[in-house]
Amino acid sequence: MTQEHAENQASTPPPSVPINPLSLTVDEAARMLSAGGGRKVTTQMVQADIDAGAPTVVGGRINLVHYTAWLIREVQAN
Repeated sequence: MTQEHAENQASTPPPSVPINPLSLTVDEAARMLSAGGGRKVTTQMVQADIDAGAPTVVGGRINLVHYTAWLIREVQAN
């Protein structure tokens, strides 16, 4: 391991709580989709999808796999 790599690892704090992609809050879903996609996804966008029928699990949380499948079906339908 190079010194630079070791310094970068030391300066990157580990996440305090692991994120479960099968049970995300609206905020977590927006952050994950923004990080993995080519555009910013806001909490308002995710909430609008839920209001339009996107599936949720217990407590209004989002299963990222089911949500992604729903988004694909929506795009294909239009």
